[in-house]
Amino acid sequence: MRVLLTGAAGFIGSHIRRAALAAGHQVVAADLMLAAAHGAGAVAPPGIVRVDVRDPDALTGLLQGVDAVCHQAAVVGAGVSAQDAPAYASHNDLGTAVLLAAMDRARCRHLVLASSMVVYGEGRYVDSAGDPVDPAPRTRADLGEGRFDHRGPDGRPLTWAPIDEDAPLRPRSLYAASKVAQEHYAIAWAAATGGTVTALRYHNVYGPEMPRDTPYSGVAAIFRSALEAGEAPRVFEDGTQARDFVHVRDIAAANVAALEQPLDAFTPLNIASGTPIAIGDVAAILATACGGKQPVVTGEYRSGDVRHIVASPERARRALGFAAAVTPTAGLAEFATAPLRPAAGAGAPTWR
Repeated sequence: MRVLLTGAAGFIGSHIRRAALAAGHQVVAADLMLAAAHGAGAVAPPGIVRVDVRDPDALTGLLQGVDAVCHQAAVVGAGVSAQDAPAYASHNDLGTAVLLAAMDRARCRHLVLASSMVVYGEGRYVDSAGDPVDPAPRTRADLGEGRFDHRGPDGRPLTWAPIDEDAPLRPRSLYAASKVAQEHYAIAWAAATGGTVTALRYHNVYGPEMPRDTPYSGVAAIFRSALEAGEAPRVFEDGTQARDFVHVRDIAAANVAALEQPLDAFTPLNIASGTPIAIGDVAAILATACGGKQPVVTGEYRSGDVRHIVASPERARRALGFAAAVTPTAGLAEFATAPLRPAAGAGAPTWR
């Protein structure tokens, strides 16, 4: 196929580009090279054109003869400040809307959209009897006293359960709100055009060429940066919060599978390893693998963090035949000494 890949110079996009080329596809690669992601004055790598997906005229030429679009371009992160809201809305939501309109004009009818686990907000929980419970957000008072777990009516801690794609969408950050909006624009576009959209809800992605420690980095890169500086990784809360860490090579493989196998009008899929791991264990694996200082569990917390969120990967397995090949234990040990991006992002994202 001939594929337009947006965000092609990014951490995930660069891996998808290599995987798609290796699978025999033609890739039209584009990236805006935002300073917040690539550093001040960054230039597009060879073979990648510098394009803003909010520019409809630029997209018209790129979409000629394109069979499918793999849309990775986005401002990422949890939303460090309320002042980041315009950047998320502009790049993620307006950018997606402009791209969808351009796809309609080009009669390109298949989109693979980079979504995220953040659309769910909290994960799924059950009480001591195994019954589903929808907990209220944790309070600052409880967090300040070290009461990190959600609790049921009987006062006992709730247990996490795998979350599937039918769970309600409850964004709790600016970034999450923008990802939900992207999905909603894509749903409406599919209904209006007869197109197909596969929304890949990535869980915690890590791997070679991940950006270094910035306020918008993933926690694995933040731990790595601390270890490289000779410091102990600092683990928030009690370190037992559960997540699913998925290797970027598996993310790339899932995108290629989704490009090659259009599904229904709109199909969201969790892209995850299927092997839950505690945040404290992530830090410990990285520290041991690189011979660094063991992590320190601080008891500190960040407002808006969720306690547990673990994915069910079953729908992606059934729909795409996708199953992660890299376990978190092996992948994180490899990541402990893998190369990171040489240039960190510069400053907060801008929207103009």
